[in-house]
Amino acid sequence: MNALFQGDLGAAPTSFQIVALTLLLAFLSGQLLAWVYVFTHSGISYSRSFVVSLIMLPVLVSLVLTVMSNNIFTAFGLIAIFAVVRFRNVLRDTLDTCYVLSVIVLGAACGTEKFSSAVLGALTLSGLFVFLWMTASGTRHRFDLILNLKWMRPASELLTVDQLLERHCLRVHIANQHFSQGTDGADLSYRLLLRDPKRASELLSELSTVPGVDRVSSVQAADESEI
Repeated sequence: MNALFQGDLGAAPTSFQIVALTLLLAFLSGQLLAWVYVFTHSGISYSRSFVVSLIMLPVLVSLVLTVMSNNIFTAFGLIAIFAVVRFRNVLRDTLDTCYVLSVIVLGAACGTEKFSSAVLGALTLSGLFVFLWMTASGTRHRFDLILNLKWMRPASELLTVDQLLERHCLRVHIANQHFSQGTDGADLSYRLLLRDPKRASELLSELSTVPGVDRVSSVQAADESEI
């Protein structure tokens, strides 16, 4: 029990306070970069799993370096284990990779008699995984409804539709618009963040009564994360 709670086997005992501080700073750094990624991502493919991995990987790397503690034999051992996992198994989910790395690092900590680091690391990693799962960290929801309609009047008269959408929505984004050449009319597609998602049917009913609006259809916008 003394070996378990009073430090790690090594040239100098590991301080619980120092290990806790390094893991905390690594977690906060990962959180910062992950949220920057969430707010600045503009591509088509968005993965919540990747965002969670951005938070967990700094903590894992910090724990790896604590376990190594300038021991070249431990370092080579970890590199060999990582190589086996990388080339023998194909993990499609980055979060699965984080779990695999976690158990590898914790096993290495126990095998090298870094008992204090193993205990603190296991508790920290487990707590972080549960916290990120409970808070749905990395989930991004920007729109509630995808609205498609046919506009049969001149484009200059679209102000009526715009005013109606602004009254019901917090955010309106024109995803696509196609104007027919030589005739009045346009195919319009909007992404809408509603003020009250429960009143979506009311918005559709009002749109149907606007002169010039034809073929109104809508689709509930799903979470942008990849499955």
